[in-house]
Amino acid sequence: MPIIIGVAALVFAADQLTKYWVVQNIPLYGWWSFTIHTGRLFRIIYVTNSGAALGVFPQLGTIFMVIAIVVVVGILIFHRRLPVESPWVRLALGLQLGGALGNLTDRLVRGSVVDFVDIGFWPIFNLADVAIVVGVAILAYYFWEEEKQLNAAKNNSL
Repeated sequence: MPIIIGVAALVFAADQLTKYWVVQNIPLYGWWSFTIHTGRLFRIIYVTNSGAALGVFPQLGTIFMVIAIVVVVGILIFHRRLPVESPWVRLALGLQLGGALGNLTDRLVRGSVVDFVDIGFWPIFNLADVAIVVGVAILAYYFWEEEKQLNAAKNNSL
């Protein structure tokens, strides 16, 4: 549990602090660009998103709020029942919990999620989105590797 809560707290704090900075320093739809010698690396742009990740389904904001609540409660209730003690699984769940709490807080406080990272070739996102995606990727990879090991063990026992 401490890994999950610690990671979630760090993700939540970083997410909310960066969003607070953006809201306080950049006007809605305003932007600030970070460039290097080869051109624009990324820009910080203040936009809001009432829908799902990547701005899809903006009319379903309430449903996504309910989904976030279910995810948060589910992780908090079921993490102790997980059959694995892997720190990777705990890290993944902490990332997902912190990200879900960050975006849920935005929905509850502002009515929409603050997004601000624009890398040009991808929809605008925030740190909570990154944490959720990385957490899901870690979890998927962990279970994929576990399945490979189980299949190898089963094949060796035949």
